[in-house]
Amino acid sequence: MVHFARLDKNNKVIEVQALNNEVITDENNVEQEQLGIDFLSNLHNGGWWKQTSKDGSDRKNQASTGFSYDKKRDAYIPPQPFTSWTLNEDTCYWQPPTAMPDDDKMYNWNEDTTTWDEAE
Repeated sequence: MVHFARLDKNNKVIEVQALNNEVITDENNVEQEQLGIDFLSNLHNGGWWKQTSKDGSDRKNQASTGFSYDKKRDAYIPPQPFTSWTLNEDTCYWQPPTAMPDDDKMYNWNEDTTTWDEAE
């Protein structure tokens, strides 16, 4: 299965659809993203579609509803969870200003103090 994200005019992912690999395989047995885009555009009378992958090998991360597609980075980026978190340019995931403790306890992010609080 291959997956495609439908984007709105602001490059937000509004849905993700799965297709059989045969849909995007050309006569030389090579997968072509454009074949999937054409198929979905015809099926849904338009729309802007981009391929995504479950393992994040295409466009950094697997697209999901609510993610954004960044043309410059050619990446799907999840919504920013907290204003203090910054985008990791390599992974295109958001990172807290301090790493969560690595001690097998459960923690919640506290945006007011920008620290990790041990979960009760």
